[in-house]
Formats: sequence, C-alpha cells, structure tokens
Amino acid sequence: MSVGIDDIPERKVARIAGFLYLVFIVLFAFSTYIQNKSTAGADAAATARSIVASEWLFRIGFMSEAIAALCFLLAAWALYVLLRPVGKSMALLFLLLNLAGVAVECIFAVMHFAALMLLSGEKYLNVFKADQLQAVAMFFLNLGGSGNLLTTLFYGVWLFPLGYLILKSGFIPRFLGILIILDGISVLICFFQLCLFPGHEKLLYPLYPVMFIAEFGLGLWLLIRGVRVQPQAE
Repeated sequence: MSVGIDDIPERKVARIAGFLYLVFIVLFAFSTYIQNKSTAGADAAATARSIVASEWLFRIGFMSEAIAALCFLLAAWALYVLLRPVGKSMALLFLLLNLAGVAVECIFAVMHFAALMLLSGEKYLNVFKADQLQAVAMFFLNLGGSGNLLTTLFYGVWLFPLGYLILKSGFIPRFLGILIILDGISVLICFFQLCLFPGHEKLLYPLYPVMFIAEFGLGLWLLIRGVRVQPQAE
C-alpha cells in the first residue's frame, strides 16, 4: 500500500514546511555572507585575487545557495499541500511564483559561479589576457547580483497569496498572515528602491527586521507548534 503526501497528517506537513523554510533562511544568509566576503568591491583585479585565494569558500557559497533554493522550493510545495484546501488557485499561484523565483535564482547563481571558472587558470583561457579575464569575471559577478535583484520581485509577490491563505486558514495564527503580507510589501519596496535608487541601501534597514521576523517566525511556528488540526466532518 503506497502512502502519498496527502496521507501525511497536517501537523507533520506543517513541521516539514517549517523545517525547510528555516534551513533555506540559514543557508541563504550564509551564502550571501560568503559571497560578500570573497569579493573585493568594484576593483576587478582585487576581486579576482580574493576569489582565487578563497576558492573553496566561493564554492561553498555557491553550494549553499543551490541547496537553499531547493529547500525553499520544497518548503513552498509543503505549504501548497497544507493550504490547498483553503484555496487551491491561490495556493497554486504562490507555488508557481516561488518556482519562478527559484529558477531565476539558480540561473544567475550559475552566472555568478562563472566568475570562478574564468579565473581558474585553465589552458584554454590563455588566449585572453589576465586583465580581460578579470573584467569579464567582474561582469558575471555583477550580472549575478542583478539576477538576485530580479529574484526579489518573485520572492516578494509570492508572499501575498501565501499571507492571504494563512489569514483564511483558521489553523495558522492570523498575525503570521499579516506579518507575511507586510514582508511582501517590504521585499517589493527593496526591489523598487534597488532598481530606481541604487546606492541608498541604508533606506532599507528599517525593513529588514520586519522581513526577518515574518519569515523566521512563520518557519519557527510551523516547526514547533505545527497547525491546529481541524475536526473532519462525517
């Protein structure tokens, strides 16, 4: 007799979603920290030396981001299973938005990793001068950063149907749904600010606690408390 995901108790599905969500948050923050540490600002030559000197750190950052993206997609799938009875169309919407964001993140993560490949010293790259390779590597790093910016658009919008379904569910606290919607607004503000007014990141600092409390709080609640099991109608 086979057992499908629909046969798993709601509380266990909620805890799976919470665990995967928390793993995503930790790994994504870790990969972002490593990427920032292994680069050296806008100086292409200094950045190239930093990447080559910390190659394993750079690789660990890429691996962490890839695993984080996978965990985020699986967390969204578990949330879809959990919230599908509340609203199937809205649940499918947030799952598709999450999938699009994960796909964009993975594509640009590979482009970011391409900088290390250009600086690897392979023989077939000898046709290029060192400063040319450093400039192209810097281009791919910047392109990867632009991809992360595009990812925030999908990662912001998916929070609105998710927050709406949490508000309607009755088995997850309503305040978490409100926080998730505020989180979505904050992420979209980040997207528009970074697109239109780059170089003024300090304006976003007040939004970071809102985003952290909302997403970490949802993951922690689902992992520890699960959901209130609804009595089934006869």
